Amino acid sequence: MPTTKKKKTPSRNGKALPRPHSYEVTDKYERAPSRAMLHAVGFSRADFKKPQIGIASTWGMVTPCNMHINGLAEHAAKGANEAGGKAVEFNTITISDGISMGTEGMKYSLVSREVIADSIETVVGCQGFDGLVAIGGCDKNMPGCLIAMARLNRPAVFVYGGTILPGKYQKKDVDIVSVFEAVGQYAGGKINDKELADIEACAIPGPGSCGGMYTANTMASAIEALGMSLPNSSAQVAISKEKQQDCERAGAAVIELIKKGITPKDIMTKKAFENAITVTMALGGSTNAVLHLLAMAHAMGVKVSLKDFERIQKK
Repeated sequence: MPTTKKKKTPSRNGKALPRPHSYEVTDKYERAPSRAMLHAVGFSRADFKKPQIGIASTWGMVTPCNMHINGLAEHAAKGANEAGGKAVEFNTITISDGISMGTEGMKYSLVSREVIADSIETVVGCQGFDGLVAIGGCDKNMPGCLIAMARLNRPAVFVYGGTILPGKYQKKDVDIVSVFEAVGQYAGGKINDKELADIEACAIPGPGSCGGMYTANTMASAIEALGMSLPNSSAQVAISKEKQQDCERAGAAVIELIKKGITPKDIMTKKAFENAITVTMALGGSTNAVLHLLAMAHAMGVKVSLKDFERIQKK
């Protein structure tokens, strides 16, 4: 990645906000065609002097984990804008492991992590964004977003889309595990067609990731322990006021990171990865965390191996 001279612009309190990348896109008379295109997507003249913050959304209607993330992206953009930046929202993909399990589709699951990482890196690098907020919901979203952040090494914050609320069946809480159990009960002749259909219809009432310490919640917890999410980001319900506020704080936090010159390389250290591994072990998290944390560390240039997992779990 070529080094660029940092440009600054006055913030609301009179101090200059660095624009280490976006100035190349917006400054000088030669960039008038670029500015013309940015005017078309909502930039004002004043916006050209603000640090540009990419808001990477993994929104999609292919899974409940991500069906609400477009709304969360708007809150992250609001936070960045109110802190003196200019937010620019864009999308990457998501797939659903939960829906594709047991089919040929699972061959694409791990590949999607790399597609997410590559696409976020491509957009941020190409557009010259100065910072990044990435919002993920389903399993491969989290490591994909973090791998991109590590490669780019620009001020960044990850936001977890949040956990789903339980459904209700016969006045009792039910979730995705209840559906798996119902399949076994049906196979054993303990429930009938209607009961199985009723359970599956109410177990997942709306947006959010599967309510258990599966890959999504495990990785969200590990990323918070790593220091790349704000406190409590991994513990909030998807459709809560707290999650919306988390997104707004994340947008504002990226501006603070830009002011202080803090990048993922300063945060994603060997000690931070050890902390993430420790939290994963303590929670009894998904074994998928092993391959994801190793990939994230590799992208950041930090030496983490299976021996580190073994050493930490023995403590």
